[in-house]
Amino acid sequence: MKSKSTAALLAFFLGGLGIHRFYLGQNGRGILYLVFCWTFIPALVAFFDFFVLIFMSENQFNCKYNFNTGF
Repeated sequence: MKSKSTAALLAFFLGGLGIHRFYLGQNGRGILYLVFCWTFIPALVAFFDFFVLIFMSENQFNCKYNFNTGF
């Protein structure tokens, strides 16, 4: 089961490389972040992702990323 706080921390510290996307099971987006990391655009997007994850409710997070757990 994925943790919202872990995903937010990964987005903040390693988001420019797309590590949070790999953690959330979005491998295609994670690869895009890795390919374009030299442009620093993924770092800006990851900063936005960090705030989205922080302000997302626990129920919303579970419905979106923990869909196999029955939420």
